[in-house]
Amino acid sequence: MNITETHLLNKPVAKKIAKTLSMHQHTRVDNYYWMNDRSNPEVINYLNEENSYLDAQLADTLGLQEKLFLEMKGRVKEDDESVPYFKDGYYYYTKYIKGGEYPVFCRKKETLEADEEVILDQNVLAEDFDYFNVSAVGVAPNQNLMAFAQDIIGRRIYSLRFKDLSTGDFLADEIIEVTGNFVWANDNKTVFYSKQDQDTLRSFQIYKHTLGTSQEEDELVYEEKDDTFTTFVAKSKSKEYIFIGSQSTVSSEYRFINANDPHGHIHLVQKRKRDLEYEVEHFNGHFLILNNHEATNFKLDKAPVDKPSLNNWVEIIPHREDVLLEGFEVFKNHLVLEERNNGLSRIQIRHMRNGSNHFIEIDEETYTIWIGHNPEFDTHILRFGYNSLTTPASTFDYDMESRERYLLKQQEVLGGFEQSDYEAKREWATAVDGTQIPISIVYKKDLFKQNGQNPLLQYAYGSYGYSTDPVFSSSRLSLLDRGFVFAISHIRGGQEMGRNWYETGKMLQKKNTFQDFVDCSEFLIQAKYTSPQNLYAMGGSAGGLLMGAVMNMRPELYHGIIAAVPFVDVVTTMLDESIPLTTGEFDEWGNPKNKEYYDYMLSYSPYDNIEAKDYPHLLITSGLHDSQVQYWEPTKWAAKLRELKTDDNLLLLYTNMDAGHGGASGRFNSLKELAMEYAFILKLANIKD
Repeated sequence: MNITETHLLNKPVAKKIAKTLSMHQHTRVDNYYWMNDRSNPEVINYLNEENSYLDAQLADTLGLQEKLFLEMKGRVKEDDESVPYFKDGYYYYTKYIKGGEYPVFCRKKETLEADEEVILDQNVLAEDFDYFNVSAVGVAPNQNLMAFAQDIIGRRIYSLRFKDLSTGDFLADEIIEVTGNFVWANDNKTVFYSKQDQDTLRSFQIYKHTLGTSQEEDELVYEEKDDTFTTFVAKSKSKEYIFIGSQSTVSSEYRFINANDPHGHIHLVQKRKRDLEYEVEHFNGHFLILNNHEATNFKLDKAPVDKPSLNNWVEIIPHREDVLLEGFEVFKNHLVLEERNNGLSRIQIRHMRNGSNHFIEIDEETYTIWIGHNPEFDTHILRFGYNSLTTPASTFDYDMESRERYLLKQQEVLGGFEQSDYEAKREWATAVDGTQIPISIVYKKDLFKQNGQNPLLQYAYGSYGYSTDPVFSSSRLSLLDRGFVFAISHIRGGQEMGRNWYETGKMLQKKNTFQDFVDCSEFLIQAKYTSPQNLYAMGGSAGGLLMGAVMNMRPELYHGIIAAVPFVDVVTTMLDESIPLTTGEFDEWGNPKNKEYYDYMLSYSPYDNIEAKDYPHLLITSGLHDSQVQYWEPTKWAAKLRELKTDDNLLLLYTNMDAGHGGASGRFNSLKELAMEYAFILKLANIKD
């Protein structure tokens, strides 16, 4: 069936006001630059018009959207709880109650048979707000006080609030307009926290607050002057040190202070050097330092606490060409390494005393494994998480001595899910330059035929060195159960195949990311997983940039595309240093004030490369209060596409007028947006229920 825009409906037409933008003797004309003003009623009117138009075009899917929503919600166990972890005499866990959108934080003293103590019920706190999010909860060392960070808008600007757990009363202290990142000192009254610039949202200051005093009295303990760096606080597992970290895309720097003496001297670990990245943990009079000094894929060193600089680093785990060292966890007798090899995550366990090592064994072809929450030091039990495209999220305890594993919990998927009904596999696509790109694929066995006729949704991200791991999604079953194949392309720009995978997909090699995605699409078609009229693509944020780029490069390859909160106006955004994230991104995309980068970015920026030609069906989603991708980028992109494209395919822009970058808040509200996205591609695939 050929689906086109319903001509009886008036497409929104945005007015054009030419804005000339000049740089490096090159001039661009942006007719939709005026949309950058959130306070302009005409902007809000246009967004509302687009939302109304989308509602009308998708009116025939309302029944399907409701069915999808109920289906996805119906797979979620409503009264669920996390596996408790033990810390400082209490078992802590979160739970959801039936009908509740938000988690409830609970604990039990010393034993799981003890009475439950509710320490924070987000459902109660959220009652008065359209949007609500708690980003962090931290209990003081004495276990009697807690702090938590709440956001009521969706722009990731938080307030820190405090509660007395012995009385249940909230304290008068409230620290506003902060990042949500904080740690307690060991005196139970001092809190270190990070604060952001209110316009750019760059975290650049560390303050110290004493309970019972006003925010105006808080002491500034560190300020990050370099606007390509962001700053944060953390606490060592030993609880002896508080770390003040500064990070850019390509380097890092740590300071530390004794957690027992929060007003004491702040010491430097290692001064920042360009291209030196490191992170720190404390162990036995030393700092363990994960770093990339002369080690592209990272190595692990140690240095004495009193002499922690680079010239005193001694190697513990050497650099390996084929293994990316991503993280570690330290115990009294064991060192646990989180690694990535040949595109897959793995966990290595090393005995501190006898030097022996082994890996946690996995029997699936494609999967994800990670180190869980392990606050206890003197134990031989490791908690780890595991899932795959067919295995629901699972939490294990692993005895590092006996190598026995104990499944503590597997995500319950209601609605008759049978893991054996689905199959996951890994394929490799050959890129234009000969590079092998891994693809993770999942489908329902009895609906799959390798004849090119399957509808297939291809997903990728491919930026910031973020690896898109093959993980389980109960919502995704709504596509698989209707005959869709789902494929994740592990393209360059991520870090799946090691650090070089990232390095060759950023800056002046960014186009590898887009070409890899296209090459994966070509492979999926050639291997008869699908065909162009059955191929759909989806990506969000920097993955939305990917969607915009491949749509300009090869529009004929895709029947429909979903671009969620897409970063599409690359050059203009990267020239505007008042926008959140811009200055910190120069080492990811480049600084367009340099002509070489300007020209390269201009050559792929989706907004700047729209042409008068046919494009696939397109659904764009956005958030009016998004602080990471400003709402005007997707909005301008939609307006310019409407102006120039030569087809009658659907072009829909949905703007959530309340939410930010993460979309709607609450565990079920967000499913409504997903149901709309799924209904869009099911409509295109002529699947009506």
